[in-house]
Amino acid sequence: MMDPVEVLRRNAEINGERTALICGDRRQSNRELYERSCRLANALRAAGINQGERVALLADNSFESVELIGGLTLGGYVRCPLYAHDSADRHDYLLGLTEATALIVQDKYHAAIARALAVRDSVRVVVVLGEQPDADVLDYEQMLAAAPAGPPPVIVRPDDPFQIRFSAGTTGLPKGILHTVRGWMAVGEEMFTAVRPKLGSEDRYLAAGPMTHAANMPLWPLLDAGGSVVVMPAFDPGEFLRLVEAERATMTVLVATMVQMVIQHEDASIRDVSSLRRVFYGASPIPESIVIGALEVWGNIMHQQFGQSEVAPVAELLPEHHIVNGSPAQRRRLRSAGRPTANARIRIVDENDNELPQGEIGEIVAVGPPRMAEIWCDPEATAARITPDGWVRTRDMGYFDEEGFLFLADRKEDLIISGGFNIWPAELENVLTAHPGVSEAVVVGVPHPKWVETPLAEVVLVRGYDGEVTEQELIDWTRERLGSVKKVTGVRFVDELPKTPIGKVLRRVVRDRYRDR
Repeated sequence: MMDPVEVLRRNAEINGERTALICGDRRQSNRELYERSCRLANALRAAGINQGERVALLADNSFESVELIGGLTLGGYVRCPLYAHDSADRHDYLLGLTEATALIVQDKYHAAIARALAVRDSVRVVVVLGEQPDADVLDYEQMLAAAPAGPPPVIVRPDDPFQIRFSAGTTGLPKGILHTVRGWMAVGEEMFTAVRPKLGSEDRYLAAGPMTHAANMPLWPLLDAGGSVVVMPAFDPGEFLRLVEAERATMTVLVATMVQMVIQHEDASIRDVSSLRRVFYGASPIPESIVIGALEVWGNIMHQQFGQSEVAPVAELLPEHHIVNGSPAQRRRLRSAGRPTANARIRIVDENDNELPQGEIGEIVAVGPPRMAEIWCDPEATAARITPDGWVRTRDMGYFDEEGFLFLADRKEDLIISGGFNIWPAELENVLTAHPGVSEAVVVGVPHPKWVETPLAEVVLVRGYDGEVTEQELIDWTRERLGSVKKVTGVRFVDELPKTPIGKVLRRVVRDRYRDR
């Protein structure tokens, strides 16, 4: 197991002047990263925050992103990254859920949450990044400057709680997903078990998405290898392409929406992206047409990884499986989530936990080192998600084909039952996005007087196709490819789909639009 404390200390001692972080025109060396991380840990300790207590973070990607992770690690604190896009009420709910005793907040987000903080007694310390709004909070830079730069007197053990991630809330209020030090280090290690070439000191990781989400998964393996991270404060496809060229980025983590924006940007054909050696993608199914377009931009360097906050990664589709000009069976793999990773096991089970044969759809259950410890402070939810023998019920539905590739159907709760027939939205969505005029699609079940439910699609058209594609055309398109039972019976054209910051479609929001119609 990687020891994150030792990773930071060793890098500072052996490669102290090597660049650890790049953000805009600022650079931070390994020595500076370790020193400021130590100062943060010591400052929180001096402020009365004890090892094992939860420290919430509310900030965009910034120059401080990595040292915040480093400092909370060295201090033995439990990192609780809040999502900047959420409302103040949601932030307050999560502060209460985790019983966070400290909050480090970017100045632009402080005012919105200040009223809630005034009545939440559990948060004893508030630290502001940027302009200090009043004397009741601590200034981040002043706090660090006053703290010792030496290592804090803390021993961090493998089974200590390390961080609480929050479920996306696509089906309701988010839950806290607790990872131990061992479990979270395994997330990074599993991510790179089959990746070639192995990580080295020459690697530069372009963190294009929020570091509160999947963008921080490669961080510890990267630092362990002596590499550096290039942090984007906010994602922009043109800036992404410029940074790949300017900083010679060797890898990145993207989601379907980001991939699509990059490959369709006007600079995609003129920027030099030849330094890229690994492009990881995941979080939601990605249309085959986008994969094909991405391979044309940066070559066959794509790694799809499947998992969720509770256990990830557990399956991967390697570059050698991204074959766009092969047989129908080879092309079909592009729609899969790949095969199980080196240390993970996956089963497909029915509602009674009986394992199902190849080709039959059931719930995906998985086990492996990168697994959560529990649903925070919710034994009932933990028992519902972790079986007595340690497997995680993912709530995702899928099946294995005859070659051992995992195909996703949908979330268990997203199944549409129309006239007694089971219809999986992902199958319809893949067919819809294969239409040349369709950029994105989401399918939900809506009430029907005869069939109880029927599939309805919200569709975003490719630029230039407005007015060229009709509802009936897409209904016929799905009927021709999936049959009359599974076809969509309605199409609504929209400018954009509701999504989380990491690109997951908020299917619940779409479903709610039509629930009472």
